[in-house]
Amino acid sequence: MKKILGKIGTHSILILVSILSIFPFLWLISTSLKGAGENIFAYPPVLIPQDFTLENYAGVWNRVNLLGYFINSMIVAAGTVILNLILSSLAAYPLARMEFRGKKITFFAILATIMIPFQAIMLPVYLITIKLHLIDTVNNTAGYIGLIMPFAVSAFGIFLMRQAFLGIPREMEEAAIVDGCNVFQIFWRVLLPMVKPSLAVLAIFTFIGSWGEFLWPSIVLTKESLYTLPVGVNNLQGMFSSNWRFIAAGSIISIIPIIIFFLAMQKYFISGENEGAVKG
Repeated sequence: MKKILGKIGTHSILILVSILSIFPFLWLISTSLKGAGENIFAYPPVLIPQDFTLENYAGVWNRVNLLGYFINSMIVAAGTVILNLILSSLAAYPLARMEFRGKKITFFAILATIMIPFQAIMLPVYLITIKLHLIDTVNNTAGYIGLIMPFAVSAFGIFLMRQAFLGIPREMEEAAIVDGCNVFQIFWRVLLPMVKPSLAVLAIFTFIGSWGEFLWPSIVLTKESLYTLPVGVNNLQGMFSSNWRFIAAGSIISIIPIIIFFLAMQKYFISGENEGAVKG
């Protein structure tokens, strides 16, 4: 009986926390579907729209260049994900499979950077970006590079991939050496295909972070034609008035690619998280 009561209490807490977590998202969907004559700030909140309409989605699509913002976000997110997968794997491989002086110090120094928030280094990164002419006032390509490069590799990605490489038996590497593979061939053809779940986990986290990034693009971008979705949707908020229905509709549209990407990579997600957690 005590075990059953314990499970009921645990599940009740989990359900309550889940409801609290998902409520803002449900309220966002509800707001995007409410007509102009319905009070979106009613208390208590009304989740089911009484004046159901899809005009907010059509309105936000016609008011701002959502398709252009979407393409910009896809370019930035895809570039960030690809570079993170390549650079994090290349950095993690020697930390996991090779022996060299200062290996542990290097690894712990990389881990220590996780504690430094981006806001703390944002000013020097911005100055470096300007000095290297990686801003959109030069050309569009430079603008994209300026958005991608500060997030091209992360300490979390290096840590995750190192843990994944540590989980591979040494015999696989030794067999590849016997077959005549060099170091890069061992990395590319043998070890990397064996850590696909961890690569998928890193891709998901990187994509979500890059897609939702607002602060950095809002600082470095000056051309509206290069706005990403978060910055473009924020344009719907005026100085004296805001159409919250349009903002909610634009936010829902911007969330859809994240959901699709997660569902596409979901089969690798759980196994990849466990793979990066069990080996120390």
